[in-house]
Amino acid sequence: MTDLLTAAEMRAAERAAIESGKVTGLALMERAGAGVVAAIGEAWPRLAARPHRATILCGPGNNGGDGFVVARLLRQAGWAVEVFVFGDPARLPPDARANHDAWRTLGPVRPACTGEAAMPMPACDLLVDALFGTGLSRPIESPCLIEWFARFDAASETIPEHARPATLAIDLPSGLDTDSGEILGAAPKVALTVTFHRMKRGHRLGAGPRYCGQVVIKDIGL
Repeated sequence: MTDLLTAAEMRAAERAAIESGKVTGLALMERAGAGVVAAIGEAWPRLAARPHRATILCGPGNNGGDGFVVARLLRQAGWAVEVFVFGDPARLPPDARANHDAWRTLGPVRPACTGEAAMPMPACDLLVDALFGTGLSRPIESPCLIEWFARFDAASETIPEHARPATLAIDLPSGLDTDSGEILGAAPKVALTVTFHRMKRGHRLGAGPRYCGQVVIKDIGL
């Protein structure tokens, strides 16, 4: 368990790196997004062979910021990318807001929900959960997000493999507790989870192994 970090330990590692002056939060977010894009090509060579279609669900914090970086890098590689956001983009933390604004020069950001219902999801080859990372501390109860999570589950379980989108979570599937692996209300099941620096306790404990799929660690220079 010594190599598995808690949420607090991961935040401390990031804070120490930033406070040392060796890296900025914005640079860490860029490295995280680049790591996700690299992992996509490694896990699914068919997606790396030519541009495809991605749908990215971004949240109200820095995990959403990572999602905006992934969206921008995929679009720059020729992909057709649709971005949905849960929450008010005006309230994003500074680094995530900067990457939201950078994405907006390339494409629109659509609301993930209309009332309590999820917005229709376009056909895609890749479905990305960038809602909540290691910072989630309260249960997910939104009917809209539960509907989105069902789309991830369907892609993982019920759609014929040749027709289903690849599913990916950034850091952890949203709703999976970082420290215990317990489900906080609801969570999506994904084929691939891309995390950073070290694996977290929630990847290995509780429901983590059933929800995370394959876990890939990407170095972001911490």
